[in-house]
Amino acid sequence: MHDQTPAAPADASCPQGPTLFDWEFATDPYPAYAWLREHSPVHRTRLPSGVEAWLVTRYADARQALADQRLSKNPAHHAEPAHAKGKTGIPGERKAELMTHLLNIDPPDHTRLRRLVSKAFTPRRVAEFTPRVQELTDHLIDKIVENAGAAQKGEADLIHEFAFPLPIYAICEMLGVPREDQDDFRDWAGMMIRHGGGPRGGVARSVKQMRTYLGELIHRKRDDLGNDLISDLIRASDHGDHLTEAEATAMAFILLFAGFETTVNLIGNGIHSLFMNPGQRERLQASLAAGESGLLETGVEELLRYDGPVELATWRFATRPLTLGGKDIAAGDPVLVVLAAADRDPARFDGPDTLDLSRSDNQHLGYGHGIHYCLGAPLARLEGQTALGTLLKRLPDLELAIPPADLRWRGGLIMRGLRTLPVRFTPPNV
Repeated sequence: MHDQTPAAPADASCPQGPTLFDWEFATDPYPAYAWLREHSPVHRTRLPSGVEAWLVTRYADARQALADQRLSKNPAHHAEPAHAKGKTGIPGERKAELMTHLLNIDPPDHTRLRRLVSKAFTPRRVAEFTPRVQELTDHLIDKIVENAGAAQKGEADLIHEFAFPLPIYAICEMLGVPREDQDDFRDWAGMMIRHGGGPRGGVARSVKQMRTYLGELIHRKRDDLGNDLISDLIRASDHGDHLTEAEATAMAFILLFAGFETTVNLIGNGIHSLFMNPGQRERLQASLAAGESGLLETGVEELLRYDGPVELATWRFATRPLTLGGKDIAAGDPVLVVLAAADRDPARFDGPDTLDLSRSDNQHLGYGHGIHYCLGAPLARLEGQTALGTLLKRLPDLELAIPPADLRWRGGLIMRGLRTLPVRFTPPNV
């Protein structure tokens, strides 16, 4: 998104405010969000796409907005002309008939679909999947080490060689995508990662390919049900809970889409935050060396709060006039809750700009709040803890291979993540 359009100025009531959504902002948005929290906590602005929306930046307002039933997830409530609505969701989902998923619907349909997916996405299933996540993690680190050969220092790009493939392969296996097809999903997902902030055509094509494949996979699985999420969705439908084929396809798509990019950024941003806070990293590595898990568990939650993978919650639209944070919002107006700003609100968190891996009072909004709270949170926690813990234990001297100022963040609106994360390490066999 940032590749194509100029930065968005602050609204007319705040002419002295920060410039939003340019490259400097993408590198470190937190000073701008701090200004908005203090001076314009519910802030109307024109986004790089041309859509005008309200940004909600204070924790209390954000928590209220995330659970407010007057704010609909359904893009049909957007007051903009029909041609503009394609700018407010996942590129290509409208044309691919993938709109009927949990991120785009309200009760009672949301309640029905979430109940069905919850049956397939149980804590027990996530717990059963723990050994496989560890196997995938070790396999990817093994490949990184093998590529180093006999060199004194190995090099790798942690985004493309580790943080990206781990959640793709994990969610594919949970969904029941055959292993011989998983590289196709990696390619389609890679298109989303590479081009999510720029021209939308490539993303839309990948979405269409995913949709076509998932529809065919659902057809095949009806004759050969397995122990996987898609099979569980089919079973739920077949037992009279009225999950249509279009809904099943859309649900499989959003579980895949939401289940990989967030975790890519959780791992990438998390490692980056530890590089930038060496004292906290040393604490965590000492804890891991002692065989403890407590600091890793609270640490992943703190990394989610401090520089999480989802910068803004997905789109909401006012179904009728309402007042939020002292601002009057008209029916049809888009509202974007800025999780990255809310989770650094000093009115809610002590020392919000300080990374404290042992932070205990940490009710961050990284997984959302209310009826749209992330169903995949247990899986994301598992992958984050396994990836970060294993990486720090197996490659303990991991370090950035370039100056921090040379890192580039992907342009986009909803997600926050690095384009690449070049690192150096001493191979274990050297």
